[in-house]
Amino acid sequence: MSQPTFATAYPVPATASWSARLPDGYARIGISRGPPRGQRGYRMYHALAPGPWFRSASEEEFCVLYLAQLDGLDPEQVLRELAALAGGMIPALLCFERPPPDPAWCHRGLVAGWLYDQLGIEVREVGHEHLGAGWSHPKLPPGRHLERQH
Repeated sequence: MSQPTFATAYPVPATASWSARLPDGYARIGISRGPPRGQRGYRMYHALAPGPWFRSASEEEFCVLYLAQLDGLDPEQVLRELAALAGGMIPALLCFERPPPDPAWCHRGLVAGWLYDQLGIEVREVGHEHLGAGWSHPKLPPGRHLERQH
């Protein structure tokens, strides 16, 4: 089965930890429920922040709830809104979990997989691009690599 494609004039987002130093040309866009204290120079995109269940759900429940949340969004609109927030730069979608090699998974990996399914774009982790994109993103939960599992 071939993957969907999406020709766009919008930059393909990347993912990163709030703690990561981003190269020039990236716009810091938070997709967590809030930013860390003391952060500056960022925008928030609340549509990709997990719901209020994010601390109480098991890993499996989190994945089911978050993927359902994503499925309620229009991926093309998400890409347009991220591009607008980024103001001509590459949107870097930020959350708290540390970058690889830290083994903790993060919802930014699920965003990468969802955008791959929906638009055929490969969202990679800044500084760890060689580790994969889409359903091979390095911040996916264990057992979620390679294909979407419901």
